[in-house]
Amino acid sequence: MTPVPPARHLLRAKDLIDRRYGDPLEVATLADAAHLSPAHFSREFRRAFGEPPHQYLLTRRMERAAALLRSTDRSVADICLTVGLRSIGSFTTSFGRTFGLSPTAYRATFPPAADRARVPTCVLRAWARPQSSTFREDTRGERG
Repeated sequence: MTPVPPARHLLRAKDLIDRRYGDPLEVATLADAAHLSPAHFSREFRRAFGEPPHQYLLTRRMERAAALLRSTDRSVADICLTVGLRSIGSFTTSFGRTFGLSPTAYRATFPPAADRARVPTCVLRAWARPQSSTFREDTRGERG
């Protein structure tokens, strides 16, 4: 049986962060996923991915928050809770550090979500279909 390199175990923890960024994730939970001790996990994660696990998780949360701010009309507080943060103040501070703008100012740089509402493809096709009628009506108004 060939041993699995530690980087493979680290990918399990990274995938866990990517999947469950909205959940409260602690280093101990991530270390368990990687089958490493918390201290060793933190060192190896930083060595492998260039940032500590907590910073990677926060970055992932900020990326998701930015996407929600661009594409929805949900409140900043709701987005804060959705991405797994519990304090609106710390969310605003972290978002500002990451993107250089407050969440509200960031949202204002994009058109409102209602202007970009996604229309189902079936509706677009029906609307774009040529208006040809198979019933030929007599436009002269005469029968005969």
